[in-house]
Amino acid sequence: MALATGFENFTTPDAPLADRTWLRVGGTAKLLARPSNVDELIAVVARCREEGVSVRLLGGGSNVLVRDSGYDGVVVSLEDEAFHKVEIEGNRVRAGGGASLAKLINDTVRSGLAGLDPLVGIPGTVGAALHNNSGGRGGDIGQCAREATVLTRSGETLTRTRDDMVFAYRESSLDELVILEAEFELEPQDPDTLTKRMQKQWIVQKSTQPMTHQRAAQVFRNPRGMSAGMLIDQAGLKGAAVGGAEVSPKHANYIVAHDGASSDDIEKLIDKVRDSVAERMGVELERALEIW
Repeated sequence: MALATGFENFTTPDAPLADRTWLRVGGTAKLLARPSNVDELIAVVARCREEGVSVRLLGGGSNVLVRDSGYDGVVVSLEDEAFHKVEIEGNRVRAGGGASLAKLINDTVRSGLAGLDPLVGIPGTVGAALHNNSGGRGGDIGQCAREATVLTRSGETLTRTRDDMVFAYRESSLDELVILEAEFELEPQDPDTLTKRMQKQWIVQKSTQPMTHQRAAQVFRNPRGMSAGMLIDQAGLKGAAVGGAEVSPKHANYIVAHDGASSDDIEKLIDKVRDSVAERMGVELERALEIW
């Protein structure tokens, strides 16, 4: 494959994607790239642009549904440690876009820095969290962000300062191809107090979600002032199923993929839920789950 020429040491053609997502369904990518540094990443993006091939970044896979037909383009995974660094100096923290959000939260809490702890239990990477402005009742990640280094789809590296970034409910202006690195400004607080507060939040959050061993993903954004899960529940859709896909009986805004489930089953169930909630509750749900 000409697309992979020169990149053979960190690319895989026709790479399965199912096991890289929480739902564990779907087909293959035309090419999977796992660069070991920023230069390799930039080179792959430049090649994609030259060849007119689409490229996507796959982080933790918690909010992605890959269709059974697969993705006819290049999928980039920042799984190398070069993209996972977390450095703390005073109340400032720099984190790689590929770093686990959970690691960032744990490291800052242990260092006695508050601000990111309300995000405990949210899956995925730092880059994805910034892109989606992930958050909970105690705040969102955008409130702490001071700077971000991004890679555009044209292969240009840029730095976005606080004045350049806009954060809103579950979205941000950081819509470039890759968020390479970000800097956060946090507040000093007693580590033991922070740890206890975080543990309580974790217990409460996990008690309402599907079991960790299940293949599940959250599907819809919460409409302003409302809960998507509650709307789906009130529409009588808990436990609704299409093929091997089921609306979680524990939290209605999650779909669980049972053995034998296909991407098509999940997509049909999503459409069924959205249509039913619109008809019965008069609310149009917006999908948070990305479908490739």
